[in-house]
Amino acid sequence: MRDHHGYILAGGESSRMGSAKGLLEIGGEPMVVRTARLVESITGTATVIGRTSRYETLGLQVIDDDWPGAGPLGAIATALHASDATWNLILACDLPYLTRDWLEFLVRRAVQSQADAVLPMNALGAEPLCAMYHKRSEAVVLGAVERGVRKVTEGLERLCVEKIEPSEWKAFDSEGFLFKNMNSPEDYEEAKTRLDRRARPRKK
Repeated sequence: MRDHHGYILAGGESSRMGSAKGLLEIGGEPMVVRTARLVESITGTATVIGRTSRYETLGLQVIDDDWPGAGPLGAIATALHASDATWNLILACDLPYLTRDWLEFLVRRAVQSQADAVLPMNALGAEPLCAMYHKRSEAVVLGAVERGVRKVTEGLERLCVEKIEPSEWKAFDSEGFLFKNMNSPEDYEEAKTRLDRRARPRKK
């Protein structure tokens, strides 16, 4: 069994956005490709959970969601069932502010942990769509999906969770944007503006 694998959740309908978030471009490439390349640089592999018909032309490894009506929790269950790795980095596809330094820290933290999952926290609670899950958490997550649970944090209640508090992860993002996702066209435009500004070379 390998040490860790990466999964990107890209099966949502994106009703507020009006189009598939994974296909929205940041810096000239689709978000799902951008996220996959980031994950691959850390775990060596990246698998997209979503419609193969939507993403297979992008040159990515894609598997269909086993629970297409169960939201992100069903996609997490799909990823854990497919995985042959001890630890699994699971990310939503619409987190444009993620950095390699932060994700490397998250992976290192998990590999050293005795917990079933390692989740960053913010003022509103856990961030389960940018987290590490041990393979042994599969049974609990799947059981929750089969019981009809749809809220991700509720589905993880029976897991032993190690938390990463803001005081730790803000070292990687002082502005607090690390887990800000793109729910609307306005969020998308903001992300493009901010990331374009970051990419510009500083004037001497």
